[in-house]
Amino acid sequence: MFIEKRKIFYTLSGLLSLLSIISILAFGLNLGIDFKGGSILEVEYEEVPALETVREALKDLEEVSLQRRGENILVLKTKEISEETHQSILEKLNQLGDIKEGSESFESIGPAIGQELKSRTKIVVSLALLCILLYIAFSFRKISRPVKSYIYGLTSLIALFHDVLIPLGVFAVLGRYYGVEITIPIITAFLTVFGYSINDSVVVFDRVRENLRKLKTTDFKETIDQSLKQSITRSLNTSLTTLIALFSIFLFGGATLRFFSLALILGIALGTYSSLFLATPLLATYYNFRKRK
Repeated sequence: MFIEKRKIFYTLSGLLSLLSIISILAFGLNLGIDFKGGSILEVEYEEVPALETVREALKDLEEVSLQRRGENILVLKTKEISEETHQSILEKLNQLGDIKEGSESFESIGPAIGQELKSRTKIVVSLALLCILLYIAFSFRKISRPVKSYIYGLTSLIALFHDVLIPLGVFAVLGRYYGVEITIPIITAFLTVFGYSINDSVVVFDRVRENLRKLKTTDFKETIDQSLKQSITRSLNTSLTTLIALFSIFLFGGATLRFFSLALILGIALGTYSSLFLATPLLATYYNFRKRK
């Protein structure tokens, strides 16, 4: 049933991936100050002034980004500034309304630190992907028929690429139109998605392994289809319970956790889909390709 419809799943995944690539190329990723360096200032008012009023008061400041957090907090992000400029900004903001005493928060990250974080993030992601491939190849090392063990790892990585690419495309659009930034917490969310998605894939692959031992005379595609039928309820129930908690955080957790939880929601939903309808059917596609050769 599932394997027969795999072309539909491939088309849907391919279309979403293509749209995500176009979004990323067209808009780019709006990196936060964690990666490109800069300064972030948060102040709390009794009532936040209109953002246009604040922008007018700070018109001499270059590359400034303004956001409201909740009802009373104003967040200002800009390139790295000196302490003198920091105090000047505070003075102008105070003229627009009374800032609550002790509410100010100021953080500055230099470009060198931002570049170092970017480099380390690339290393961490690369090592995570390599470890995942080695782990799956090792876990399924005793399966040599009808496809080699490393193929399980490769199909998992294809699914994982799909699970992260599409949320990145969504964040490219959000960054372009709503100023949403890629920060360390969002990268952490994507790394969490790595583990969650691979866990889902391994569960299905493990069922395939069991059925290959039990149903030695069954066609490989039928074995995969049977394994998916046996795994789908468990995978969907696990993901739904996780998503309920994440939607609660998204809706009620405040602005700080909103986009962190959104990255997890997108990644986990896509991870469940790809484990069932992308990674596992790819085994059948590879098997057919080898048979034709």
